[in-house]
Amino acid sequence: MSQDQSQTQPTTSTPSSEKAFFDLHVNGVGYLNRIREVKPRKGQPFLACSISAMRGDPSDVEYTKFDLRVTGGEARRIVAMLKPEVDGKKPVVIGFRIGDIYPELFTYERGEKAGQQGVAIKGRLLKVGFAKVDGLAVTLPVEPTQSQSDSTAQ
Repeated sequence: MSQDQSQTQPTTSTPSSEKAFFDLHVNGVGYLNRIREVKPRKGQPFLACSISAMRGDPSDVEYTKFDLRVTGGEARRIVAMLKPEVDGKKPVVIGFRIGDIYPELFTYERGEKAGQQGVAIKGRLLKVGFAKVDGLAVTLPVEPTQSQSDSTAQ
């Protein structure tokens, strides 16, 4: 195998019986917004949200918006828990991990940009590492490990 070919082969740390895939993860900090249940015409309903991710110099922050499907089990519980705070217009900041981002073109339907094209960055919210509401840290639910589950069952 040439060096060029070896650089393009997918790598994974999972057993060989599972499919290989390329990971694309984004880690960051941002404001949690627009938590909603999406009910597609075909397929199962799912939890979605948007995150305005902060980037750049803290004295002159810029934002990148992500429109996300919440897929991690723990992330679903945390986002659902934070929904009343977001709906109440409180600032909710989270540390996050997003996977599989991709751009999607859309056309603005109303407002001063009506008829113009825009780009949304889509992806999957995999993990929430921390959360703050109004600047105060929130204790996040933790999924018990197997050893914790075994000890509570005794």
